[in-house]
Amino acid sequence: MLTLWDILTPKSRRRARKAAIKPGCAHKPKLAVPPRSTAMAQRYEAITRQMLDAYSVRVRKWRSSMSGCAWQVSYADGRIVRLIEAPRPRGPMSAAIFLHEIGHHAIGLGAYRPRCLEEYHAWAFSLAKMDELGLNITDRVRQRMADSLRYAVDKARRRGLKAIPAELVPFIESTASDRHPLSTTECST
Repeated sequence: MLTLWDILTPKSRRRARKAAIKPGCAHKPKLAVPPRSTAMAQRYEAITRQMLDAYSVRVRKWRSSMSGCAWQVSYADGRIVRLIEAPRPRGPMSAAIFLHEIGHHAIGLGAYRPRCLEEYHAWAFSLAKMDELGLNITDRVRQRMADSLRYAVDKARRRGLKAIPAELVPFIESTASDRHPLSTTECST
C-alpha cells in the first residue's frame, strides 16, 4: 500500500525501498556519470606532474573552459615564479592547451617577437610533446591550433605588424572579398 510519503519521494528512493522489501530483488543504483578510464586518467595525471616539475611551473587555477594563460612573477631577490591557468588535462584538447601554456615557459616568455610567433612556437611545443608522449592529436586539436594562430596573426596585423614571419604565412586570414567571390551587392537573386 502506497502512502502519501511514498508518492512524494523521488523514484530512486521508492525503488530502493521496494528492493529492500523484496528479498530476492537486487537493485543497483545508476551512476550519474560513467566512470572514466582510470588508466588514461592516471596517465594524464602523471604527464601533468611531469611537465609541471620539468619546467618549474605552478598552476594558479585549473580552468573549466578550454582557455589558458601563462605568466611569470619576478621578485626583487631574483626569484622567478612561473604560473599558468589551464584546463586540467583529461583529453586531447585539454592536454594540448595545458601543454601550450607549459610551452610558453619552456621556450621562454618573450623569447620570440612578434607575440604571434611566440604563440606559434608554444603550439609547436604542445604538439611535439603530445607526439613524444604518445597522446592522441585529433583533428579538433589541429583545428584549434590553426584558429588560434589565425587569430594571433590577424590581431598582430590590426595592431600594425607589417612583416609576417615565414612560419605564420599559412595562417594569414584572407579578407572577406577573398573568401566570397561575390559581395552582398553583387549577388543575384
